[in-house]
Amino acid sequence: MAHLLYRLGRFVYRRPKRFLAAWFIALVAVIALGVGLGGKMQNSFAIPGTESQRAIDHLAQVFPAAAGASAQVVVQAPEGETISAASNRQAIESLADAIGKVDGVEQVLSPFSEYAGKAISDDGRAAYVQVQFDGPNTKVTTATKDAVQATAPIARDAGLDIAYGGDVFQHTEFGVTWIEGLGVLFAAFVLIITFGSLLAAGMPILTALIAVGISMGLVLSATAFATVSSTTPMLAIMLGLAVGIDYSLFILSRHRGQLANGMDPEESAASSVATAGTAVVFAGMTVIIALLGLIIVGIPFLSTMGVAAAVAVAVAMAAAVTMLPALLGLAKRRLIPKSGSRAARRARLTDEGSAPTLGRRWVNLVLRVPWLATGAVVVVLGIASVPFASMQLSLPTAASDPIGSDRQRAYELIEEGFGAGTNGPLIVTVDLTQTTAIMEALNGIADDLRDVPGVAEVGKPFPNPTADTGLVRVIPETAPDSAQTRELVERIRALAPQIADEYDTPIAVTGYTAVAIDISNRLGAALIPFAAIVVGLSLILLLLVFRSVFVPIKAALGFLLSAGAALGASVAVFQWGWWSDLFAIEHAGPLLSFLPILVLAILFGLAMDYEVFLTSGMREAFVHGGANADSRRAIAHGFQHAARVVTAAALIMFFVFFSFFPIGENTIRGIALALSVGILADAFLVRMTLGPALMRIAGRGAWWIPAWLDRILPNVDIEGDALRASRDAHYWAGSEDALASARDLVIRYRDAQGVRRELGPVSFRIDHGTVGLITGPSLQRRLVLLALAGRFARTEGDLQLLGIPASSEARALARNARLVDLETVLARADARGANRLERVSAALSRAQLGDARALLVAVPDTTPADLDQIRRAVVVAAAGLPIVIAG
Repeated sequence: MAHLLYRLGRFVYRRPKRFLAAWFIALVAVIALGVGLGGKMQNSFAIPGTESQRAIDHLAQVFPAAAGASAQVVVQAPEGETISAASNRQAIESLADAIGKVDGVEQVLSPFSEYAGKAISDDGRAAYVQVQFDGPNTKVTTATKDAVQATAPIARDAGLDIAYGGDVFQHTEFGVTWIEGLGVLFAAFVLIITFGSLLAAGMPILTALIAVGISMGLVLSATAFATVSSTTPMLAIMLGLAVGIDYSLFILSRHRGQLANGMDPEESAASSVATAGTAVVFAGMTVIIALLGLIIVGIPFLSTMGVAAAVAVAVAMAAAVTMLPALLGLAKRRLIPKSGSRAARRARLTDEGSAPTLGRRWVNLVLRVPWLATGAVVVVLGIASVPFASMQLSLPTAASDPIGSDRQRAYELIEEGFGAGTNGPLIVTVDLTQTTAIMEALNGIADDLRDVPGVAEVGKPFPNPTADTGLVRVIPETAPDSAQTRELVERIRALAPQIADEYDTPIAVTGYTAVAIDISNRLGAALIPFAAIVVGLSLILLLLVFRSVFVPIKAALGFLLSAGAALGASVAVFQWGWWSDLFAIEHAGPLLSFLPILVLAILFGLAMDYEVFLTSGMREAFVHGGANADSRRAIAHGFQHAARVVTAAALIMFFVFFSFFPIGENTIRGIALALSVGILADAFLVRMTLGPALMRIAGRGAWWIPAWLDRILPNVDIEGDALRASRDAHYWAGSEDALASARDLVIRYRDAQGVRRELGPVSFRIDHGTVGLITGPSLQRRLVLLALAGRFARTEGDLQLLGIPASSEARALARNARLVDLETVLARADARGANRLERVSAALSRAQLGDARALLVAVPDTTPADLDQIRRAVVVAAAGLPIVIAG
């Protein structure tokens, strides 16, 4: 990965204008496509496989009029008047008639209809008109909704207050306000402080904004082909901005530090993309995998949100490793920190001889009292997680809409006039195909439902035109999102077997409230398995990266603490109502059903970001220290050199996420608050306090891994150690000016009995213009020749042929060097009494040397005279090719 990104970074750096033009063209094209397709956001909460959804699907076939979307048009008479007054009644009847004539409306029930149930409040001031559309929410057009709302003057001209309620009128538009813009400004301020340069600070912002613009264009385009909720684009914007800025920050910070230490700008850009970019790709992939993991929950709208957010992260990740290097290519040397500036001094910090930074002082304090630091973090986050134990989940209701909005006013008027349960009626469907006493069964079922605790009212039951399905409307005593309503649904479903036995009529409970309860139950049940998958994934990924058993376990347990604190804060604020006045929480109630899973998915990836950037420096310092490495010093070293950029990244994340919290719908506010708290807890308490403390307690054991596991794990090389070794090898090979050479070469191999052996160290030099001769024991010279030919890569030290290093370019050596084994040829010639030199010439002619740049020849032990003859034959056959003979 590091080698690929190194080449990509250099390629982009040399062609900045082309790549920037490509990104801007993509931005314009994708936004134009999204706008041109004309798709609209739609909030659909279908959940296949549940009882409520199966009942809705059945109604769509046998009772289409009852399966469509519904709405309530609430009217309220002025103080001192009643709805039943002649003029008011006439206005309401005219209103119902006008709504009934709207194209797309299937049925309208006036509050004065005998089938309307209790549609007039006890004080006579309020009533509601029930509207049934001819399709589900997603099929009700904007023109139909506008036409229904256009009937408002009929009521208002009569002096009545009117509001339109129901999910069909749910707000589905989205927009970014100046509050979210403040989050970007705060992020810019953090970047300016971090880099001390306006030019450098602007690059991550520009990169993230363009990436978010492309993501939004893709989401808008998707609305023309799929159902996309209004929460989806806001989530994508929030996540895309945060990770887009942070990912570019990581790469740019590495680049500026290398420039301050004298590295060439082009080389620095390429190596920054290779090293920090590898960590960015790793971190981005963890977020993407976690978000795409939402698909396994099996809820379509949640899958759509996960995919959209994953696309936003993928675009931000791509922008960081392609657009940012293009900007670096335009800036070139202008990004070098000025000599003597704070940025330059910070980049040249060493462990010794420099004034300790704030990060170094903090980690020194933690390392002095690791047990105290561990206990303090666990207690603080443990207490913050306590509210999580009482978490309740539900889909959003109109009660959480902004105060004064049409749907919220309708919800409030219905609650005041008819009770909270009227805002969430339950629909009980009755299968009448097995009974002939249709009305007797329906009325009996209605009577049984009236006796169920928690039922406020049961409407008059009625069958469909073909008399094979009946409907009973049940009004709960409590609000749609209350725990008592959930219990009521369970009690009615528990009554189903008894009703089926008594009336031969299976029943099912559906309606928006029942669907919301089923979704919440499904998501609640999926939370623990999903968390287990996320934690398990983190264990595997970190095991690959750090080759340690302790680090992944520490990171996973820390993530659980962060997630508990994040969800605990959401419960305290949105469910318990703590600080509701301060945060303008208009309606305390259950959390959004999909909030916990979304927060787990997103926070997991971001937590792994910080873990990688902090711990990788510690591991590098420990590994380079060898057998005498000081684990405490390695922790302090890694922390000091990563703390500043991780602090900046965490603050940027916090400001971006928190900017979505002050205003707007509770849907996105709840997610924003949870992520804001989670980021602060994870970065500053878990990664920067608990992590170093636990590693200090573990000592050298923090880096222990079983030898067998170390052997089978692939090398992820997230810090680019292999890349640096490859660059060093290339530099050495290019500076040798020799046909072939070796420096302290060690070759590891297994003997015939399978025992591990080691050959070396070997050093030699073969100049250009000579026939190189490698001497020594037969096995030694043969292994060296195989290594020169790119056939034996298990080496340490340095080895090169034609300026090509064997350590990292074995394939290139194999393409350029032709290896001819004369041991077998000469052995056969001796056995048959044939002419040895003729056999040598024939073997060389068959070697197809036309595209080779060097000839490598293995010769068996022989006399000096024979070796000289063979050498002359090889020179003739090679026709001027450089030659190395091992014999």
